Amino acid sequence: MHDLTLVIDIGKSHAKLLLVDDHGSVLEQHGRKNAPVESPLGYSALDIGGLTDWICNTLAASALTRRCARVVTSTHGAAFVGITADGLAWPPLDYECDTFAGQTSALHHAYQRQRDGFDVTYAPDLPVGLNAARQLYWLQHTYPEAWVRTQTLLPYTQYWAWWLSGVAASEVSSLGCHTQLWAPDRQDFAPLAKAQGWAAKFAPLAPAWQVLGCVRPALADALGLPHSCEIHVGVHDSNACLARYLSSTAELTVVSSGTWTVLMAPDAPTGTLDAQRDMLCNVNVRGQATPTARFMGGREFAALLDGAPADLGTLEDAQALLRSHTSALPSFAPQGGPFMHRTGEVLRAGQALALQALAPAERSALAALYCAQVTAWLVQQLRPGASDTTVVVEGPLAHNRLFLGLLQALLTGHTCYASIDAMEGTARGAWMLGRWSHPTASQHLLAAPAYRLDGLGEYHRQWLESCLLFAA
Repeated sequence: MHDLTLVIDIGKSHAKLLLVDDHGSVLEQHGRKNAPVESPLGYSALDIGGLTDWICNTLAASALTRRCARVVTSTHGAAFVGITADGLAWPPLDYECDTFAGQTSALHHAYQRQRDGFDVTYAPDLPVGLNAARQLYWLQHTYPEAWVRTQTLLPYTQYWAWWLSGVAASEVSSLGCHTQLWAPDRQDFAPLAKAQGWAAKFAPLAPAWQVLGCVRPALADALGLPHSCEIHVGVHDSNACLARYLSSTAELTVVSSGTWTVLMAPDAPTGTLDAQRDMLCNVNVRGQATPTARFMGGREFAALLDGAPADLGTLEDAQALLRSHTSALPSFAPQGGPFMHRTGEVLRAGQALALQALAPAERSALAALYCAQVTAWLVQQLRPGASDTTVVVEGPLAHNRLFLGLLQALLTGHTCYASIDAMEGTARGAWMLGRWSHPTASQHLLAAPAYRLDGLGEYHRQWLESCLLFAA
């Protein structure tokens, strides 16, 4: 009986393997931490070797592997792989690796002169390797011998599909993920990608839900997969989360939380996107430009917790923060976000305050309040003037009741929901892409609690005024 879908979900900080039945229930789940490794060429690289060993060992040990009918992979963005006929052409870069070593190198200035503008790619100029075109430009000019070996370029998700099936493909949700490689309005590679010869090296485009073929026979035998197991093209993780909502007719903003908190607003206007605030267009699995805003919410939440439990804070703790004029001003992560150029600090009545001066419950409440404030402001920036939209929160923040209640309190007139699906949105979306032509599972949504906090409006106004003043 071949009735299971294997979802391979590789995030920046964690990787998961989920074995899911045709009803959408998770029968088995495995996870590991994910971190970059030092490459033989001396730069920080994705841990493809460690992930490969873990996937092989885990599947070989599972009695359910033999029941897999299909495999769908989702991975984080800003990650691309060069392959030869036999394997890797070079270790794929970790996007947090500062290849240009800041903003002063000749290579950096050469890239800046040649890259396409925001009006073409809808991808802001981001630090380190968050624009994948920067990675490819740096690698091509720094390691020309490795580059010459490159026969085919693949997005990270499709690398794993190729590893499994032997068939190379590219897919738009990864190509259009703030890469500066893709022109969403043209639904084609950007001029820079063509001029540098990268577009010609990318594998042919295929939809995320398409079947590339069956698993390679030798790999099937090694892992215990059926020879008939079908390998799908796969998807960028945030767009996997969005895919399940693309049929919605409401004015909708999906908040996909994890290491990054990514807000996606299908059919929102593109003309109001502000590149300086890390606003951009993702490209959804249908190839449509999707206005997006984001910040490194998972990293910032953890920084403010400083070891406190994520769900320890209560409404009373949040109200006490307002009464004492205690606030967190961005930013507490090194990359991305609307206030990325400002160093984070905690203030009480205008004076700097050490995080450890706060009790654990206060830190937990402050983390929830801070992330709710950034999220609420970004919701409003994506749909300026709208006051009655639907906001759906996916991922870890969907399980934080205080965050949800504070977000709803800040977004008066909007309706906020949390996904209470037993599977996180990324994995659920990937599972659905493996069944794209079949009826999908119903969405499990719970309305956010309706919290009221005295003074929240004025507190938030002052917070935002400080954020915009120092992050201009």
